[in-house]
Amino acid sequence: MNTKFFVIALASLILQFSTTAHTSAEVVLDQEPSIEASTPNSDSLEQAVEQGAAFLAKSQAADGSWSNKSGTGVTSLIAASLLANGRAADDPVVAKALTFLERNVRDTGGIHAVDSRYRNYETCLGIQCLLRANQDGKYDSVLKKAEHLIRDIQWDEEEGYNREHEGYGGAGYGSHNRPDLSNTSFLMETLNELGTDANDPAMYRALAFVSRTQNLPSEHNQTEIVKKNPDGGFYYTPIAGGASQAGETENGGLRSYGSMTYAGLKSMIYAGVDRDDPRVKAASEWIAKHYSLESNPGLGSAGLFYYYHTFAKALHALGKPTLTDAAGQKHNWRSELIKTLSTRQRPDGSWANDNERWLEADANLSTGYALMALSYCREPGALE
Repeated sequence: MNTKFFVIALASLILQFSTTAHTSAEVVLDQEPSIEASTPNSDSLEQAVEQGAAFLAKSQAADGSWSNKSGTGVTSLIAASLLANGRAADDPVVAKALTFLERNVRDTGGIHAVDSRYRNYETCLGIQCLLRANQDGKYDSVLKKAEHLIRDIQWDEEEGYNREHEGYGGAGYGSHNRPDLSNTSFLMETLNELGTDANDPAMYRALAFVSRTQNLPSEHNQTEIVKKNPDGGFYYTPIAGGASQAGETENGGLRSYGSMTYAGLKSMIYAGVDRDDPRVKAASEWIAKHYSLESNPGLGSAGLFYYYHTFAKALHALGKPTLTDAAGQKHNWRSELIKTLSTRQRPDGSWANDNERWLEADANLSTGYALMALSYCREPGALE
């Protein structure tokens, strides 16, 4: 999963730990934002975005791509992040990127590089980008075929897997490789953006897999491994005994980590799981205990920018402007995220991770993640 398509860099997402057992400290989602006068505002957001966009305009290749040796994913991520921050589809930088993606639409419906090993990641990112650029139905037919492809990648009855199989409902990189939470969360997020109902069979199946990647013994997860670290967080995959990018606990359990816990939380929300559901409560408790913008909980600096963008997506999906951590401290997560990213932004407008894991040393990739994270800070009234 390393170099895999950071485009996805996403693959990078697999991060973070948590060895503790359930705590009673649950995230409190507050109704009203509480922001001090010194905290970042919309001007700080716009300045960071403008500087990031200026860097990307300079780093874009002549063919419209960014970091295309890693496939189409980075280009899709960046173009989508620019569109999400207010750029129009006919903006010169965005238009060149869209032309590049159009050249990479395959007969199978996929939006990916030739012979890609990461068809799910790349196509999901391509869909998310083209959806934002779909003026007057220009990409309707492309999106329909692409949706069919990502649905086909899911492990289901047609592939010979029943609900009792540990991989049921999950998605892998694209060649029906073993499913993981990273790929599955991208599948669910993309279906959600396509307007798929939470009760859609694909969502229902995916939720079964997501539930099996949570360290929470329940009717939804009866695997033996979760009993060794029942802290409510999420890990990478339950396949073949389970695996976590954050490693194992002393007793052989799988450590939960930040990026996967936020990925699991948003996936449950997309699947219509209620906030009072024990799975959501347990994930919220984990977030309360490990709330951080200084590191990717459990993995430190590894996958930090992927973590930021997943953090923003998940908390945006929850729909509340502030939360209270386990120590009782209230956080306006949008304001804090803007401040953190503004501080980490380099003089040339880019972002990059000193930790090279999952290719985040690539400034194009990390800048795409940062801009996408900032786009979720644009909630009306949240920064005023």
